Amino acid sequence: MITIYALITGYILDLIFGDPEGIPHPVRYIGNMIAKGEKLLRRISCQTDRTKYLSGMVLTVVVVAVSFIIPYTILSFAGSFHPVLRYILETVMCYQILATKALKKESMRVFYELEQEKLPEARISLSRIVGRDTENLSTAQVTKGAVETVAENVSDGVVAPMIFILIGGAPLGFLYKAINTLDSMIGYKNDKYLHFGRFAAKFDDLANYIPARVSAYLMIISTWMLRYDVQGAIRIYKRDRYNHTSPNSAHTEAVCAGALNIQLAGENYYFGKLIMKPTIGDENREIEIADIRRANNLLYVTSILGLILGIVTRFLVLKIPY
Repeated sequence: MITIYALITGYILDLIFGDPEGIPHPVRYIGNMIAKGEKLLRRISCQTDRTKYLSGMVLTVVVVAVSFIIPYTILSFAGSFHPVLRYILETVMCYQILATKALKKESMRVFYELEQEKLPEARISLSRIVGRDTENLSTAQVTKGAVETVAENVSDGVVAPMIFILIGGAPLGFLYKAINTLDSMIGYKNDKYLHFGRFAAKFDDLANYIPARVSAYLMIISTWMLRYDVQGAIRIYKRDRYNHTSPNSAHTEAVCAGALNIQLAGENYYFGKLIMKPTIGDENREIEIADIRRANNLLYVTSILGLILGIVTRFLVLKIPY
């Protein structure tokens, strides 16, 4: 029961406070561990494609293990003193793991800057939440980037962490965040990371397989609740959910594109190189700034549904002992 109460309280804290700037975040420490580990392993053992792959696998296993063991140990010690202490600490951990408010805050910053016709500032703000080059993007392209980020991260930033927390508490939630962070840092299919990051990328695909699909179904329900185009959401989801190099990333994007009757993805520049990606959705109308707000509406309703479904499932179906 402690985990359920901690998740509910942590979710509420996330909605209220988000990630305050200037306060150290555990994911930053995970990122630092990955960066330092990569630097060390490349210096001592990355001469061939095989050793690059093995080094990346070692880094992934170590980072994931440490990210689980530390919070698990902390909560175990806290629980041995008093359940309330464990509840408080696990609440803080759940709050740190979830990213609902942070997604809204960062994307709505782009929204307000575009609304005020501050395109250069909006490009800079977008660059904080996407990996693509943003220097020369138009207003429509910046808007699309913000919508895509919100749509894709409904699963990665909110629903998937909830699922892992409900299965194994905050420690498993941090394990998921470690997998996700590894993929975002070394899971690229370029010359530098093709072999070194392959294990991390496949691990991320496995971890997100079920959450991505659950998130998409919940977003379809959210589309109906918000009175967006639910038929379009279902149709585009069925058609375009695999229009991505990742087997999971396009699921919620496809629902969002169909719900809003817009087209997402397509070509973008990454590190100065043009990357052609399949489009998601039909361009029934031009994308508009207000679509950023609509995407956030989908994010919030989906996150609430995810929390409710997760708690009910744990109580009635899984019957996992607490």
